[in-house]
Amino acid sequence: MRRLIVNADDFGLTSGINRAVIELHAAGALSSATLMATAPASSFSQAAEEARRHASLGVGCHVVLLDGAPVLPPSEVPSLVSGDAFRPKLSTFVTDLLRGRIAEAEIEKEATAQIRKLQQADIPVTHVDTHKHAHMFPRVLRPLLRAALQCDIHAIRNPFEPNWALNATANAGHVRKMQVRLLRSQSSAFAREVNRAGLRTTDGAIGVLATGTLDQTTIGSLLAAMPDGTWELVCHPGYNDADLQRQRTRLHASRDIERTALLDTVSQSGIDLIHFGQI
Repeated sequence: MRRLIVNADDFGLTSGINRAVIELHAAGALSSATLMATAPASSFSQAAEEARRHASLGVGCHVVLLDGAPVLPPSEVPSLVSGDAFRPKLSTFVTDLLRGRIAEAEIEKEATAQIRKLQQADIPVTHVDTHKHAHMFPRVLRPLLRAALQCDIHAIRNPFEPNWALNATANAGHVRKMQVRLLRSQSSAFAREVNRAGLRTTDGAIGVLATGTLDQTTIGSLLAAMPDGTWELVCHPGYNDADLQRQRTRLHASRDIERTALLDTVSQSGIDLIHFGQI
């Protein structure tokens, strides 16, 4: 049996992203989204309202630990911030993480606060994942799992992409493909920690390698190659409007491409979509 979760990251970042998520869900091309508790107040409120209105859309918490500002006062999470904001780059975050400069207790505290913000907005949170897939590293995964359990969340993204999906992503660069394969060395530790915590997850994520280049051809190739199992297609659809241009993200024009590609491909694939609350 093939089961697919199509999940849009960055829900709440802009009104154009919110619009794309709801339009795609209504068209049967998207089943899940992860909402950013750290998003601007107006677009967060809009996303929360849409989430409450569309109960069939699974909504998770897109926990942000870099490239943004914390929900908690910076003084409560000093190892996570530089000044009032998180570290802007994943490479810096990972270096400090591996050198023990980031406290797991502060990750747990901030992640819990972000999940609670969604729950306090009357959103039944289906799962957690992280911005830039930071929870692929055990020192982030462990406190994230503790935060999820504190908040009665029982599912988490498996951020590791299987070989069949890498092979089906023809337009990916060789270096990027090697990086994704190298990071998969963390997958065994991920499986052990998730099993120990008793959370549910998928067999893997697809579309990670294609972030920024996910088009109709690539989605079609991934869906054609998808074997039996439960998989998550990670995507970033949106509208490339003036609001998005003001955000610090490298994904601009690609969001329009993904939105159109999902509508033209997933909605016509015949594959039944589920969300994390249904695995």
